[in-house]
Amino acid sequence: MPEPALLIDIALREPLPLRIAVSCPPGGTLALFGASGSGKTSTLRAVAGLCRPSEGRICVNGATWFDAGAGIDLPPHRRSVGYVFQEYALFPHLSALDNVRLAARHLPARRRTALAAELLARLHLQGCEHRRPGELSGGQRQRVAMARALAREPQVLLLDEPFSAVDAAVRRTLYRELIELRRTLSIPIVLVTHDFNEVLRFADTVVVLERGAVVACGPVNEVAGRSELAVLEAQPDPATAFDARVNAHFPQRGLLELELDGQSLLVPAVDAAPGMSVRVRVAARDVVLATENPRGLSIHNRLAGRVARIVPLSDATTVAVHVAVGDIVLMAHVTRDAIHQLKLQEGTEVFALI
Repeated sequence: MPEPALLIDIALREPLPLRIAVSCPPGGTLALFGASGSGKTSTLRAVAGLCRPSEGRICVNGATWFDAGAGIDLPPHRRSVGYVFQEYALFPHLSALDNVRLAARHLPARRRTALAAELLARLHLQGCEHRRPGELSGGQRQRVAMARALAREPQVLLLDEPFSAVDAAVRRTLYRELIELRRTLSIPIVLVTHDFNEVLRFADTVVVLERGAVVACGPVNEVAGRSELAVLEAQPDPATAFDARVNAHFPQRGLLELELDGQSLLVPAVDAAPGMSVRVRVAARDVVLATENPRGLSIHNRLAGRVARIVPLSDATTVAVHVAVGDIVLMAHVTRDAIHQLKLQEGTEVFALI
């Protein structure tokens, strides 16, 4: 297991009591998930040095940024973080280029300008360099904020609800761009969100917080299977996610073939070549269960697996069935009557139709 690039093991007394211990490897993405007031942003602020924990320590790449016992508490300007705030926090009187350039004050002036222009281009903002924030769309302002965070050449990237201030169409575009950007970064990313679908898209590890307490922590696919957690059941579109290798690309059919424990999974095509790994999100509503392999269906995927868990949900009619396909766990929501009719129990062999 690689040495963690980021270690957070702290307690806070204000603005609410909080205790959290988690780590993130180089290039990994850690999500802090929960409702408003659960402690997500307080944790982010502690990493950035904007609030002081009552105890514990924070280490980045082996260097101690905070240690209550040793009396170490680096001020914010000495912590190498890139911070993307919920509301952008751009200087309204400066151009996009100058907003980004200002964050690169550690570099000589000429290199500062070159890096700012390079980051804006990388985030698809060519032609917007000399516009002020008020002349940019919400999505463009968010990209400038991301470029500014990266201009510090940080050791840790902190994202506080980075998609909450834009509409759904812009959000989908920004999702794709962050996935593309994430592949090129070797630093840990900490994402704060109240939307579990964002966790599924981006994160490797997730901490679920409720009123300052950690109620779940672990790999995303494992935590996504915790259907008994009220905060997850309350999400509008429950799903699981996993990474899979691309076997083949069928552009005429608009499909990718992925390898999944010796079986094939067809998904809508994205820009990924054979051999690459892609993140797959499968909604519970898109999974149908069968005890025999059906024929003559328009459904592309029929994966052989077995029932790993059956979790009753809060309503009187529905249960979550977790199906293990090798090391991957899928989730289907079915009626209690279907459980009875199909005689499903833990260990039952089934086909997951997707």
